[in-house]
Amino acid sequence: MSERKLGSVTYREVGQDYFEKRGLRRHAGVWSLWALGVGAVISGDFYGWNFGLDVGGFGGLLVATAVIAVMYYGLCYSIAEMSPALPHTGGAYSFARSAMGPWGGFTTGLAENMEYVITPAVVVGAIGLLMQELMISFFDVTGDPWWNSEPIWWLVFYALFVGVNIIGIEATMRFTVTITVLALGVLAIFYVSAIVSGEFNMDLWFNIPDGGGEALAGGGGPFLPFGVAGIFKALPFAIWFYLAIEEVPLAAEESMDPRRDVPRGTILGMHTLLIASVLTLFINSGVDGGASAIGVSGTPLFDGFKGVFGDGFAAEILALFGLIGLVASFFTIIYAYGRNTYSLSRAGYFPKFLSVTHGERKTPHIALVTGAIVGYLVVLVVWLFFRNAEAGTAGAQVVAAVLNMAVFAAVISYALQCLSFIMLRQKLPNIDRPYLSKWGVPGAAIAGIIAVVALVSIFLNEDYRPGVYGVAVYYILGLLYFAIAGRNRLVLSPEEEFALTQGERGVPEVSYSTSAADQEAILEGRTTHEPPPPTP
Repeated sequence: MSERKLGSVTYREVGQDYFEKRGLRRHAGVWSLWALGVGAVISGDFYGWNFGLDVGGFGGLLVATAVIAVMYYGLCYSIAEMSPALPHTGGAYSFARSAMGPWGGFTTGLAENMEYVITPAVVVGAIGLLMQELMISFFDVTGDPWWNSEPIWWLVFYALFVGVNIIGIEATMRFTVTITVLALGVLAIFYVSAIVSGEFNMDLWFNIPDGGGEALAGGGGPFLPFGVAGIFKALPFAIWFYLAIEEVPLAAEESMDPRRDVPRGTILGMHTLLIASVLTLFINSGVDGGASAIGVSGTPLFDGFKGVFGDGFAAEILALFGLIGLVASFFTIIYAYGRNTYSLSRAGYFPKFLSVTHGERKTPHIALVTGAIVGYLVVLVVWLFFRNAEAGTAGAQVVAAVLNMAVFAAVISYALQCLSFIMLRQKLPNIDRPYLSKWGVPGAAIAGIIAVVALVSIFLNEDYRPGVYGVAVYYILGLLYFAIAGRNRLVLSPEEEFALTQGERGVPEVSYSTSAADQEAILEGRTTHEPPPPTP
């Protein structure tokens, strides 16, 4: 196999059959992309966000949510510009590769990969909690039978929804649109019923004692019971309202018109999520015991329904419907880690077998299964760590701990994507940009700064530091793998061709050649139409 060293990395020659085994199929339109972005995040309105109440109080979480919304708008406008200009499945990796070279591409891509592999583990943790409660309620289950344990439910849901993702892009997008609309419908039912029932009470927002009941906590009254420090501790949980909206560009090579639809789907999705987050924070915090009770719940929406309808059968039915929101995010983020893993593997950053797609269905089945195994092991290890916690709190602690692990990886990716946007404006000013960010470089800079602040704030929550340290170690090991092996196995994928030719080649909707002559020309810095230099 022919190799060519270029700076600190080495490219290996591949033939057309390499890419034929790694083909995708176009199907997604603008509403499919909108559903992909909203569906990936919508479970954040069902659970997870509420732990911010417990560490920051209502005011702390409210301020944190406002700050994080600014960060996500800056990020979304940035990727809405970059994604149609670089319409590759690589997403964040693709942006950083063209802006900062192979090391920047891998550093960003690995962080995003960790985010997307860990996030379904967070969601499935909540699914396990809810399924246990529903089984107990519906069937009067007593004790702890093996078939109603959390690890069993995690296994069932991973197997089911990885399987649906493997079936094909058409089935994936149809299911995504359906489940996302249903999840939004469930939230709408909750918002309206809470208001009209008379159970909603704004006074419940402020029922956390000053200092959270701890004299040394430095409280600042009912609005900020944990003081200003509570705002910073609440940042990781506010991120849960929006985390994974940035996955939309990963569908670029499966979109019918990525240069138009990916930006529209991303921004429409962000608008939708902003509305949902505001309504959830204000309404769910004002029912069923208010901020003090909702802030420690593993299933806040379920408890909110019980607060509105009582503990009867109707509330349990609605909670079962509430499972839809968790499934929406679980399913769509499985899609995300599959495409992210696929793109990094296709370019040689990850082992190449991970990017092989199913012959008929054209889905990255190996990447999907591998990510599920890793995600399951992550949540299982955390569950074993917390299983001896105080009765009734272990499940919630598992969810919160894994959530912080996912957020750690996410904010690293966000900071690097914002930096990529700024650098691409300078490095590639002349590439075709069908969409221009409304916030431009200042918006990307502000979003990047907030992401760094959020990264630091993660370490303020002592209970969740061990999991974050574990993710940090995994990240470092991934970088060592690239330094030792991965950087010497790169392939001229579309993302790599685009970066090396400064945007002249590598756009997936335009046929690109994989001939040895073309690969040699690109690595020598020539276009494929230029003759080779004369032999001395």
